[in-house]
Amino acid sequence: MGTDGDGPDGGRPAPRPKASLGERASWRLLLDQVRPHRRVLLAGGLLSLVGSLAGLAMPVMAKRVIDAFGAGGALAGPVIGLSAAVLAGALISAAGRFLLERMGETIVLDSRRGLVDRILRLTVSDVDRLKPGDLLSRVSSDTTLLRAVCTDALASLVGAVFMFLGAAVMMAIMDGLLLGVTLAVVGLVALMGVAIAPRIRRASLQAQVALGEMSSVLDRALQAFRTVKASGAEARETAVVGAAAVEARDRGVAAAAWTSLAGIGAWMSVQLAFLAVLGVGGARVASGEMEISALIAFLLYLFYLVSPIGQIIQSLTQIQNGLAAVTRIQEITTLRNEPAAEPVVRAGGEPVGVTFSGVVFRYGDDRPVVHHDVTFEVPAGGMTALVGPSGAGKSTVFGLIERFYEPQEGTITVGGRDIRDWPLGELRAMLGYVEQDAPVLAGTLRENLVFGAPGTTDEEITRALARTRLDDLVERLPEGLETPVGHRGILLSGGERQRVAIARACCAGPGCCCSTRRPPSSTRSTRCGCGRWWRRWRARRRSW
Repeated sequence: MGTDGDGPDGGRPAPRPKASLGERASWRLLLDQVRPHRRVLLAGGLLSLVGSLAGLAMPVMAKRVIDAFGAGGALAGPVIGLSAAVLAGALISAAGRFLLERMGETIVLDSRRGLVDRILRLTVSDVDRLKPGDLLSRVSSDTTLLRAVCTDALASLVGAVFMFLGAAVMMAIMDGLLLGVTLAVVGLVALMGVAIAPRIRRASLQAQVALGEMSSVLDRALQAFRTVKASGAEARETAVVGAAAVEARDRGVAAAAWTSLAGIGAWMSVQLAFLAVLGVGGARVASGEMEISALIAFLLYLFYLVSPIGQIIQSLTQIQNGLAAVTRIQEITTLRNEPAAEPVVRAGGEPVGVTFSGVVFRYGDDRPVVHHDVTFEVPAGGMTALVGPSGAGKSTVFGLIERFYEPQEGTITVGGRDIRDWPLGELRAMLGYVEQDAPVLAGTLRENLVFGAPGTTDEEITRALARTRLDDLVERLPEGLETPVGHRGILLSGGERQRVAIARACCAGPGCCCSTRRPPSSTRSTRCGCGRWWRRWRARRRSW
């Protein structure tokens, strides 16, 4: 055996997943998210179109009111018609927006489920080098940003496009010359928006990366919370997290600057188009080529045209943020995944042995060799101890047996069968794995005991508790097996957490049990109880 060095990560910075997606690729990914919901998108778009048409009737109705007022006619009919158009347009548009926002929520739900499934099936070697805080940021912050895009931005964009097209048609019917003036002004401003959009996307991506880094730094401090306090390092850790927060702020400010510039473009398009139409239209009214009521109606349509432009620019800005989020989400898919395993079935069979033949392993091509030509055999039904100094690679042996890592050379067999030929779920069901730090999950004591075998009966739990001397603990707990153990089992002592890990392996009934440490030795009762359990387990039929 060689040396583990500093473990799988070797103390080196975590590699960032590959993230060089172009804008077209990001758009394709975003559209892939929307494509399964195209029917809902079409229905919501049609309702938005109908609502827009109802709203577009308002300037025409307003023109009729003005003409009726000028002619001294009755105003009741036009006013009622105008009110009905306003109400109908609002209700129909609201229905369309609801469909689109519900679609957005569904897209985000699917994205979160897929991302979590992908993360939990990452290879251990990749997770060893990633930062948990950054992964959590992708599931929470990035998907929340995607939610804003798929609900608010997408709904606004669809409605704004229909409103823009409808207003353009009506303006063309009323006066083609003024429409040409309007589109010329708007087109010039739109070119500026096209140039700004990629910069918004890049700035948003950098802001999200900085936010993920801040989450990672904070997660580091929280994972070692007691160590931070015992070391009097609160101020230092606060400064580290604060520096990461400043970086996230600076990146966010850069993104906000480009976003504000895009907003200025939208505002300029409204003002310049209004001034241009007012000037040209006023000259035409003065020359008698156009009625004043027609100019007023056209100006109303102008706002129906230009207001959607502002919404379109704002929506596209939000979508650029969404493209950054999609890019970060997509980065996870570039990492290796374990094959999807069938639901784990308890082995419950005869004990199995383990053999290593000429195994060579290192954690990376640039890392030193941990195992070099390792060959040994663990017979079924016995107890075999791997003895060596810290860092000799003992824990790595168990990681290789569980296929957390793949050796570069050599073969490993379990029960006489190459582990690469075992379905992953069956292999891990055959093995009982007690980790060195004996992790306990947040939840109840029962949930932790049956974590590896959800179908464990109460009788089997009782036997496992007795063998690991946890029955006294259960009697003391206020709710027995249903007592919550806290985050990472913090409400249990260190020795109790170790015994819970052993009892969990006992409940799973493996054919071969692998423990990365000797039985707990924190107290005499713990040492005697667990030692007795180990002897009973070996005497029954299991292999360690």
